[in-house]
Amino acid sequence: MTTTKKAEVKSWASILDERTREQAHVISRAPGVAGHLALMPDAHLGIGATVGSVIPTYADTIIPAAVGVDIGCGMMACRTDIDELPDDLTPLVHQFGRSIPAGVGRQHRKVTEKAAAWFESNPLPDSAEEVFSTRKGGARRADRYGRTQLGTLGSGNHFVEVCLDRDDAVWCLLHSGSRGIGNAIAQVFIDIAKAECTDKLEDPDTARLTGASFEKYIGMMEWAQRYAFANRELMMDAMIDDMTRFIGAFEVIETINCHHNFAARERHFGREMWITRKGAIRADVGDMGIIPGSMGAATYIVEGKGCPDSYNSSAHGAGRMYSRSRARKTFSVESLREYMEGKAWNARNAAKLLDEHPDAYKPIAQVMADQADLVSTRTVLRQVVNYKGT
Repeated sequence: MTTTKKAEVKSWASILDERTREQAHVISRAPGVAGHLALMPDAHLGIGATVGSVIPTYADTIIPAAVGVDIGCGMMACRTDIDELPDDLTPLVHQFGRSIPAGVGRQHRKVTEKAAAWFESNPLPDSAEEVFSTRKGGARRADRYGRTQLGTLGSGNHFVEVCLDRDDAVWCLLHSGSRGIGNAIAQVFIDIAKAECTDKLEDPDTARLTGASFEKYIGMMEWAQRYAFANRELMMDAMIDDMTRFIGAFEVIETINCHHNFAARERHFGREMWITRKGAIRADVGDMGIIPGSMGAATYIVEGKGCPDSYNSSAHGAGRMYSRSRARKTFSVESLREYMEGKAWNARNAAKLLDEHPDAYKPIAQVMADQADLVSTRTVLRQVVNYKGT
């Protein structure tokens, strides 16, 4: 079908395939979109919305599939005063595996004290009973699952790393989001948006929420974003405890914790709107951010420049060039091992990590060059330890 609304996309991507370009144009024409779509240099094809896009919607409208299923996914980094690391860091990989459950559906065996305390201060919104009524086990199961997964990593491109910066300062770094409970919230409201939609859409995943469903979603989404933020904090606590036992006592000098898959109500171009950053970080003047490359590549610690046309945003990472299935068919375990030479990592799971092969991603240096007007680089990190789930 066609639409009379004109596509409006402002792009920072020098590497962009045609399918991704067209998807971005489709989203920009969707009902409820309140201005141009900003396409980041890491942009690649997503479900419902292009990963690496910034989507403005009216103050009473949001597109839940654009926010996505990992609500609040993001990065956390801590710079430490550690001045020397042991030569063999492999034991850290195994220790992280014991203290930070990773992989599809993984969780703690029981609710941790810190998770229980967080839920005491941040109970599920009152609307949760109604929201989860159509899902197996209802709100009670969602709550229980959310508690046992708080402080866990997940799979895919989520990771825990120990890194060194340009001055050989040691950093702790991790990437994760709202786990199963964020996914469940997203799926419920994506279905509601499609069921309630009366718009003519080019893509059903661009269905928007308004009215009472919009209000319920905002409450649940913002809760999931707080959950994701806390999830990273609890994993970082566990990581620091592991490193203290392995290395000895040290101090954390600086901490950055930022979402890159979220929505927030902001003011741009003179009006209030919802800004959905689907694989993008907030990069207003002075905002500190984390932009990781692929497994085996550099991570950039950056400071925002506040570019109005990007809605004060920047890329969130390298961005895929190969789908996961295509990467598994294209790349070899041997070449992955070559990339990871000299690092401590889940080497025994190399075959299961082929979809995270560095060559499946855009070169992070090019991504950073494309967005020189969005952020400035404060330092660059290189991994010495990488821990992932499968």
